[in-house]
Amino acid sequence: MKMLLFLLLLGIVGPHCTSARTHSLKYFDTASSGVPNFPEFVSVGLVDEVEITHYDSNTRREEPKQDWMSYITDEDPQYWERNTQIALSAQQLYKVNIETVKQRLNLTGG
Repeated sequence: MKMLLFLLLLGIVGPHCTSARTHSLKYFDTASSGVPNFPEFVSVGLVDEVEITHYDSNTRREEPKQDWMSYITDEDPQYWERNTQIALSAQQLYKVNIETVKQRLNLTGG
């Protein structure tokens, strides 16, 4: 049922559809270390190249970037909290991975 609601919100299915359409769903995660005025971790969700979700290590919250994404909580009240925890876990994993790469490449600073 949740997937059907999501697809309806995207306009992918429904009685008004007369032809097949292809859509894309992409997530991009970016991690950095020691970059001034830039979050250590950013995660962005896109549908058809339009930003729908955003998380960064400064706000530490996954947030909707399109009005229709806010309606997900009508059926799933914990959606944003759950996705915030997923992004936070990814942030911690990326931080560990960056430190591992720095050690293996003998990059201690600068």
